[in-house]
Amino acid sequence: NGVTNSVDDCPKEIELKNVSYRYEGANHNTLQNINLKINPGEHIAIVGLNGAGKTTTIKAVVGIHDFEDGSIIINGHSIKEEPVICKKMMAYRLYSAVFQQFSILPVTIAEIVSETTPENIDYNKVKRCLIVAGLWNKIEQLTNGVNSQFGKTIYDDGVEFSGGEIQKLLLARAMYKNAPVMLLDEPTAALDPIAESTLYGHYNQISFQKTTVFVSHRLASTSFCDRIILIENGKICEEGSHNELLKQNGTYRMLFETQAKYYKNNLDKTEVAE
Repeated sequence: NGVTNSVDDCPKEIELKNVSYRYEGANHNTLQNINLKINPGEHIAIVGLNGAGKTTTIKAVVGIHDFEDGSIIINGHSIKEEPVICKKMMAYRLYSAVFQQFSILPVTIAEIVSETTPENIDYNKVKRCLIVAGLWNKIEQLTNGVNSQFGKTIYDDGVEFSGGEIQKLLLARAMYKNAPVMLLDEPTAALDPIAESTLYGHYNQISFQKTTVFVSHRLASTSFCDRIILIENGKICEEGSHNELLKQNGTYRMLFETQAKYYKNNLDKTEVAE
C-alpha cells in the first residue's frame, strides 16, 4: 500500500516532482514546478528570503498540503493516490519535524520530549536529547527536573520558557522520536546567529546518516550541509554545496556576504562599546 511499516524502513529516496501549490485566495502560486530529489542520509538546507516558499516546500515534503499539480514519490512510489489515512500514517512514521507553528500540552518536560506516558519514558534518552538541544542546563536547575510541569495553564508552579527555550524543547522532542527523516523549519529563529550555528553543528554530528532537511534564512548556519537549495519566488534558482554556490557569484553569494557583513558590523559595534 506504499505505507512504510517501520521507522527502520528508511526511504531510499524522496522526490518532489513538478510540485506547484497555491494557497486558497492567493493570486499566484507559492510554489512553481518544484523538482527536488532527497537522497538517503543527505543533509539538505533550504534557504531564501522570507516569503520565498521555504516552509511551503518542506510541508510539501511531509504531505501537509494537498496540492493538485505534481507528485511526491517515496522509494519510487507516488503517494498521490493513497488514502488520506495512509498518508498520515506514513508521515508520522517517517518524519520528525519542527515547524514554526506548534502545540505543547501542559504536561511534564519528560512527557513533552518523549510524547508518551511516564511508565514508558526512557529518561536517559530524554536527558541526552535535552543536552544536545542545549536545554539541559536549565532543566537540571529546576526543583523537579524533567518531571517539572510545563506552563501555568493548569499548574501554578509550572515552568515557563522563553521563545528560544521552547524551540530547543521542540528540537529535543524531534530528536527523541528518532524518525528516519528530520525536517527542521527555522527551529532556531529565536536564537542569535552564533547560538544557532553552534546548535546546528551539534545536530549535524548527531544526525549522521539520517536524512535531514534544514530550513533557514541564515545562510552561514547551514553551510555544513551536503547540498543547499536556494528558493526565490517559489522556484529553485540555485543548487549546490556552500562553496559551489559561492563560486557561482549569484544570489546565494550576495545574500551570504550581506549577512556576514551585518553580523561583523554588529560584532565591531559590541567591541567598541566594551
